[in-house]
Amino acid sequence: MNADKYKSATDQQLLENFYSDRNPEWLGILLPRYTLLLLGVCMKYLKNEEEAKDCAQQIFLKVITELNKYRVEFFKSWIYMVAKNHCLMKIRDGHGKIPLELTERYMSTTDEQTDTQHLLQNDRAIELMAEALQELSAEQRQCVTLFYLQKKSYQQTSEATGFTMMQVKSYIQNGKRNLKLIMEQRLKQEKR
Repeated sequence: MNADKYKSATDQQLLENFYSDRNPEWLGILLPRYTLLLLGVCMKYLKNEEEAKDCAQQIFLKVITELNKYRVEFFKSWIYMVAKNHCLMKIRDGHGKIPLELTERYMSTTDEQTDTQHLLQNDRAIELMAEALQELSAEQRQCVTLFYLQKKSYQQTSEATGFTMMQVKSYIQNGKRNLKLIMEQRLKQEKR
């Protein structure tokens, strides 16, 4: 199979191909699209970069196992829920129970319409950011990811990418601006 040929296939097409022949290469094309989303969700809940990276890897393995058992129709929302539940279980297992502030935020029973809306907006913001990152140029995406998500310095980003320090700063500045513009544009479209 020529993976490059299928890079532009939709999530649904890749899933259908996977379900028809169970070739894991289809998931090898699909799953990397969600790396940033998973890292964002894991960082949101775990507040620790190394834990978030480990957790994202665990979620990928869990997703592969689950996709072999169940048929998934709406992959993006499904993988998001798998990630969220995995993080909450990790928090609970690490502390014996889910901390009170998370319990109150995510499992409240009264007058939390605004809390729920706020959480959905935060969740949607993470999704939007992951989508918007994919629309940046490869150089901007790489530099923004290293600098903001992986907390690398300008120097470390320069060393990792081979770009000059001036290029790194430019890609980060332009990437950040473009990310904001893309997200604002998408939010406007959603409100219509």
